[in-house]
Amino acid sequence: MPEKEEKPVSGPSARLSVLLERFRGENLPDSLRGLKGAWLAVSCAIALFVITAVVCAARGAGGWAAFFAVLAVALLLLSNVWFRERVTSPILGLGDTARRIAEGSYGSLAEKFRDDEVGSLTEAINDMSVKIGEASRVQSEFVSSVSHELRTPLTAITGWSETLLYDEALQGDSRRGIEIISAEASRLTVMVEELLEFTRLRDGRFALDLGTVDLAALIEEVDFTYSELLRHDDIQLTCSLPEEGLPCVTGDAARLKQVLLNILDNAVKYGRSGRRVELSAAPEGEYVRISVRDHGPGVAPEDLPHVKERFYKGRGKERGSGIGLAVCDEIVSLHGGRLTVANAAGGGALVTVELPVKTQ
Repeated sequence: MPEKEEKPVSGPSARLSVLLERFRGENLPDSLRGLKGAWLAVSCAIALFVITAVVCAARGAGGWAAFFAVLAVALLLLSNVWFRERVTSPILGLGDTARRIAEGSYGSLAEKFRDDEVGSLTEAINDMSVKIGEASRVQSEFVSSVSHELRTPLTAITGWSETLLYDEALQGDSRRGIEIISAEASRLTVMVEELLEFTRLRDGRFALDLGTVDLAALIEEVDFTYSELLRHDDIQLTCSLPEEGLPCVTGDAARLKQVLLNILDNAVKYGRSGRRVELSAAPEGEYVRISVRDHGPGVAPEDLPHVKERFYKGRGKERGSGIGLAVCDEIVSLHGGRLTVANAAGGGALVTVELPVKTQ
């Protein structure tokens, strides 16, 4: 049988139904969807109430004019409350998530409440966070894998270069070349160890062996060990400790020693021209403050905000991996302390480590 042809709709109610069906769901124009559509509708309603109130007032209908004016004000206030709940509060939450991501909490996700413009922004930020987390994980795995692979050839190069230096027949440029190979291999070995240490810190595979640490004894040991090494380079290391001693702290003695040695290495490397490095410590309230100052050129003002960032080398001539200070900062943070870098008033760089005093 032939299909019946649909009759065209007629009548006001039928036309209204067709019009509503056209603007429902996916048929709604983009300009009327989501928050922008809701805000447009509210703005039109407020404008209509205001115009109606003005017309009523012009025709002498004061009661109706006041009624529509009150409606306009009430709708305006309600729309502001709605805007705060639907737009302002979610955006503030997205700002907190973005700050956590910027601080290194890659993979942090924000909760999506509605399918509107803010919901789309939430999806975009969550997608960005996940991809950054994946990229960071791949980078850490690559750095760790390459560092492990470099260990074996570097050990062989260092061992054979040191063995060759025992050969007295090796003289002149040949001996000088082997000495350079040995020094560069040692430098690369230190960089590889720093990379491995850093990846363990970032991946959460780093654990502190906590115990009671006698900071005064630790600093004196570092002073005795390092001052002997610096004498060969004609650099003076002075150590200043309070006569009453220092309070103990809870921490990992080996890691804290690593932090001090790394900071002293940087002081010697970048402040060599000053020929003097000062190491001091003193209790300050609930913290013990350890300071290392050199008398070199100091840190360039544009580099100061970034010196603790990983792989940041600054504009100096000295070479380095750019992660030694980042590792120190991570270790100090794990101890609940703070590491700061600044320029001293009389010249030179000043690195400060503040560690919380051990609680009894």
